[in-house]
Amino acid sequence: MQAPNETQTEASQTVSDFAEREAALGDRQTTNNAISRRLVVVSNRLGNVRDLAQAGGLAVGVVDALAERGGLWLGASVGHHDSAASDEPLIHLERVGKIETAALTLPQQEYSLYYNGYANSTLWPLFHYRLDLVQHRSEFRHAYRQINARFAKALSRLLSGNDDLIWVHDYHLIPLATELRRLGFVNRIGFFLHIPFPPPDLFVATPDHGELIADLLQYDVLGFQTATDVTNFRRSVRATSSTTFDIGGVAKSNGRTVLSSSFPIGIDVDAFARMANEAAADVQIDSMRRQILGLKQIIGVDRLDYSKGLPGRMQAFARLLERHPEHERAVTYLQIASPTREEVGAYAEIRAQLEATAGSVNGKYADLTWTPIRYIHRTVPRSRLAGLLRASQVGLVTPLRDGMNLVAKEYIAAQDPADPGVLVLSRFAGALKSLRNP
Repeated sequence: MQAPNETQTEASQTVSDFAEREAALGDRQTTNNAISRRLVVVSNRLGNVRDLAQAGGLAVGVVDALAERGGLWLGASVGHHDSAASDEPLIHLERVGKIETAALTLPQQEYSLYYNGYANSTLWPLFHYRLDLVQHRSEFRHAYRQINARFAKALSRLLSGNDDLIWVHDYHLIPLATELRRLGFVNRIGFFLHIPFPPPDLFVATPDHGELIADLLQYDVLGFQTATDVTNFRRSVRATSSTTFDIGGVAKSNGRTVLSSSFPIGIDVDAFARMANEAAADVQIDSMRRQILGLKQIIGVDRLDYSKGLPGRMQAFARLLERHPEHERAVTYLQIASPTREEVGAYAEIRAQLEATAGSVNGKYADLTWTPIRYIHRTVPRSRLAGLLRASQVGLVTPLRDGMNLVAKEYIAAQDPADPGVLVLSRFAGALKSLRNP
């Protein structure tokens, strides 16, 4: 693999590229003007702007950009209304340095149908090629549209005019540009999809695929993780509308110029390497214990999601022990699987499956001094993960389908250059396109 600092760009560079691309589309604005305009980020949830060690992948991808140039971040509040009685948005504003956050309080039942329903029981499995798990319900779709309309109404209270540069994130908010245009806003609006985009023969499996394409064409810039995702999107556009993209990824739609391209997200390599080098005391002690015992460690760090291939990964480790008994008491597999979307049935099933597999393997092979699988089902701070990645001789990043998967890049960045580990990377992870053999 190449050195991480040669293959990964920081998020601040990503947003600068985004601003430059969108500026190139209009004859009224120069690139410098685009970069100087206020950046307004919109996502389903706010990231932890006070402590990146606790932040998720999306937050890591945008906080640096906001911290550098300043701006506003709008997302749903952790708390919810008990009813949908009020149509007026309830917004809590807070400022942290150059970043202003706006937490939007939403009706609980409507939000659940939007988030657990349409977003994660319809779009998520569809975009991850899992048609067997896709659920189509009219109340899901209605809530999805209603929540996007609420986001648009809240944003209309916060925008300083048509000069704000709006950057919308991920599949939860595909219709947001449509709702903003409906309210009369002509701002430049960009959209970035953090997950894969399916090919058209799968995308048409949702009855409202044409409506989703029309929503996406309301944006000025459409960003994807990989060239494959861009190709799948453009093919779906051709299959559902008369819009066509030229060789440069530009199309004319709704009276505006629309650019589609790949903007693979990266990490701050130097900052992550420092975190890995300053591992917590307990991580260092555990690493020294394993060195004394001659134990190697394989690590996997994932959200508990069926797209990550976790049951197959555990079963593969069990097969390794079965076929190669020389690895007994010589290697430990540490799987960190943070909780996510536990209200959705498919996630409860995979949790039960993993717990059963880990218990079965440990029951068969463990002894008083060695546990083959160490399974952690809770969120681990990013700073601690950095030390664990550095202390592991093998990193497993083996999703069945993933948009990028920053863990692959974080594993490389965390390694000791004098004694690096080995990354096992699935061909179905978007990170494979960013990392290449020398």
